[in-house]
Amino acid sequence: MFVRTEKAERTERTEQTSRPASAFSCSAFPAFPASSALSFFSAFSVLAVLSACARIEPPPGGPPDAAPPRLIASSPDSFARLTSFRGEAEFQFDEVISEGGTPNRGEGTGGLERLVILSPSTRVPEVRWRRNRITVRPDEGWRPNRVYRVELLPGVTDLRTNRSEEGAVLTFSTGAPRPNTTLEGQVRDWSTGRPAAGALVIASLLPDSLPYRGVADSSGRFSLGPLPQGDYLVSGVLDQNTDHRQDAREAYGTARVARGKSAVGELWAFVHDTTPPRIQTITVDDSMKATVTFAQKLDPSQRLTTRDVRLRLLPDSTPVAVLSILPQPMDDSLHRTPPSDDSTAVEDSAAVDTSRAGRRIAPPRGPAAEEDKPSRPPLNDRLILRVPKPWAPGARLALEVRGVKNVTGVAGNAVGVVAVPEKPKVDPKDSLKARQPGDSLKPAQPGDSLKRAQPRDSVPPKPRRPAVDSLKPKKR
Repeated sequence: MFVRTEKAERTERTEQTSRPASAFSCSAFPAFPASSALSFFSAFSVLAVLSACARIEPPPGGPPDAAPPRLIASSPDSFARLTSFRGEAEFQFDEVISEGGTPNRGEGTGGLERLVILSPSTRVPEVRWRRNRITVRPDEGWRPNRVYRVELLPGVTDLRTNRSEEGAVLTFSTGAPRPNTTLEGQVRDWSTGRPAAGALVIASLLPDSLPYRGVADSSGRFSLGPLPQGDYLVSGVLDQNTDHRQDAREAYGTARVARGKSAVGELWAFVHDTTPPRIQTITVDDSMKATVTFAQKLDPSQRLTTRDVRLRLLPDSTPVAVLSILPQPMDDSLHRTPPSDDSTAVEDSAAVDTSRAGRRIAPPRGPAAEEDKPSRPPLNDRLILRVPKPWAPGARLALEVRGVKNVTGVAGNAVGVVAVPEKPKVDPKDSLKARQPGDSLKPAQPGDSLKRAQPRDSVPPKPRRPAVDSLKPKKR
């Protein structure tokens, strides 16, 4: 009996050791014989243990963790020269990080794939989540005699959604000499003239066109490097879908940088169209003015004349004279009315510092104000058409603008129809000219609505008696 009991115990210990981990591995439970398992655990207790294992909660006690994940190591070492490298580039953090909101499937849309830029490569790299590590390797494998640049963008979060605002750059080579070139410049959106925050920067090493990519900061400025020596074609792209790739319809600007140079300058990004501009809308603004809006940005250096415009009255195609056709900014500057005295007084009062009477607020000056000032005006897509005689109400005119160019330089003839409404719009400038300075002093006309009406129930005042002259003798 004793022998059988000892053997049974040895058998039970052997089964307990060789038993695979089950769903109850989150806590340590003693092993029980099969005959008493169901009597010990009820169905309710099993469900409670399963729900407790599936729920992730912070440990009790202490303040909540509000610190973002911190990068503590990366490999390979910076500027390492690895001729036969077959491993993975790695970023290690001090805690477990999140996999991101979307899975990383090699399509460039994953949560971690959007945070990694691998250069020089045109494919989406293999980005893997390893609890507290992120590993990266090119989809085509590491190529020999190249300088690789792996950039980790800010945005890594932990399991409590604490976001890291710091990035990192890892540079090493697979046999190429150590890189020592850094390209610096600024990307601007030419359609608005403002800096392009978060623009994609692509530096293609010539003549092989190896693309090294980076991202501009919030002011559109970038510092891309270190890169191998050589001639570069640098592009600043307005990456609208943030996939770190240059798409066909995305605006971009380019500049060529010679070997040994680092200053790129300003990259003016615009949409490069291969078709001539066409008229999108024509709006009659007042009795002798119309705005012609194009579907593309126009060449800012082109100056059209009246010989480039043909305007005909429909339906008999009678020619109509054209006074001018100018870009909207130039037309506004030529026909701008000076501000009135009242508006000048408002501007002056707004410039007075209310905290210190008698002192005016000076405009910002200095290097910071000069750096933000663009060297080019914004692009324009509108032309202002003016005629010497007023439009005929309800008229329709055929307009043709010949040789108009877009910003890319593609020229063509654009046609449209000027539809004059039955009651043309009145320009406020014309109404101001129609009123004479002495109009407000003229007496009110019989039907003037501004004339004060007499109250009906009021009693007319009695006439005053003339004063009696005391020196005049009275009649008897």
